[in-house]
Amino acid sequence: MKPPPVLSESTKVRLSTKGQLVVPKEIRERHGWTAGVELVFEDLGGDRVVLRQWADIPETRLEDLVGCTGYKGPAKSLEEMEAGVAEGARRSR
Repeated sequence: MKPPPVLSESTKVRLSTKGQLVVPKEIRERHGWTAGVELVFEDLGGDRVVLRQWADIPETRLEDLVGCTGYKGPAKSLEEMEAGVAEGARRSR
């Protein structure tokens, strides 16, 4: 079986009146996408959008997010965090 042909940098498709797109056969074959596969659109801003298979997106784990806020102070208890959120809500009114 020969590999599917490689397309040029872009392939033009038309959006239907129902908001549907047809993924060209060559792209479906290259990625192994069959009927029923779940795909996700990622909006990169401006006029850029990426289409990927949902299964390719790794699950986000709590360990991946710990420390991402940049907070450098001492650890806070749940009660302290809730009090801080409540105080911020009061100030914003």
